[in-house]
Amino acid sequence: MTTILLMYMLVGAVAGILAGLLGIGGGLVIVPMLVFCFVRQGIPDAMIMHLALGTSLASIMFTAVSSFRAHHKRGAVHWDIVRKILIGIFTGTFIGSCIAAQLSTRFLKGFFVAFLYYVAVQMLTNKKPKPSRQIPGYTGMFGVGNVIGIVSSLVGIGGGTLSVPFMLWCNIPVHHAIGTSAAIGFPIAIAGTVGYIYNGLKATDLPLYSLGYIYLPALVGIVLTSVLTAPLGVRLAHSLPVNRLKRVFAILLLMVGTRMLISVL
Repeated sequence: MTTILLMYMLVGAVAGILAGLLGIGGGLVIVPMLVFCFVRQGIPDAMIMHLALGTSLASIMFTAVSSFRAHHKRGAVHWDIVRKILIGIFTGTFIGSCIAAQLSTRFLKGFFVAFLYYVAVQMLTNKKPKPSRQIPGYTGMFGVGNVIGIVSSLVGIGGGTLSVPFMLWCNIPVHHAIGTSAAIGFPIAIAGTVGYIYNGLKATDLPLYSLGYIYLPALVGIVLTSVLTAPLGVRLAHSLPVNRLKRVFAILLLMVGTRMLISVL
C-alpha cells in the first residue's frame, strides 16, 4: 500500500505543478495519469475510466477551494454569475455522472481523447472568442450550466476549459473569467463526486478501498501533494516562458491523446 500511495503522490505533485504553472485544470493531467496507474495495478479495464473520472473530480474538491479563495481576495470572482449557473452545474454534473456510469470505458476513453485534442488545438492556436454578448438570465445560465456540468463530469475536470471561453464571449475580463471559473469548479467537483459515489455503489469488481467510483488511495495521494506543489508552479510561472511551455504541453496532450486512442482502437 505504501508503494501505491507514493505513486499517487507523484501524480498529485506533477498535476499540482502543471496546474500552477500553466493555469490548466488538474483533471486534464490527472485522468490520463490515473488510467496509466490503474492499468499497472491490474484494475479491471471496465472500471478504469469510471474510477479515473470520479477520483479526479473528488481531488478537485480540495484544490478548488484554495484556488477560488485566492481569486476572491483579488476581487476576481463574479458571485452573481456563480449564483445564476449553480443549479444548472449541480444538475448537469450529476446527470453526467449517471450517463458515464452507463457507458463503457472504451467510449469514455474516446470521448476524453476528443476533448484532449480540442484543448490542445485551443492552446496551440491561442484562439479566444470575441466578446459579443452579455451573461444570460437564470434560464439561459441553467442551460449553460447543464452543458458545462455534463461535459465536465464525462471528462473529470473542473470545467474551466468550457466556462472561461463562455465568460470571455460574454464580455467578462479574462482574469475575472478565470477567477469565476475557479469558483464554479467547486460545485462541479461536489456534484461529480456525489454522482460517481452514488453510481459506483452498485458496481462490482471495484478494487479494495474504493468508495463507489472514487479510489481512496489515489485521492489521498493526489490531494497531499498537489496542494503543496501548485504554489510552486505559480512561482515558476513568473520565471519561465509560459506561452512556450503551453505549446509544448499542448503537443504532449496530443501525444497522450493519441496513445489513449490507440488503446481504444
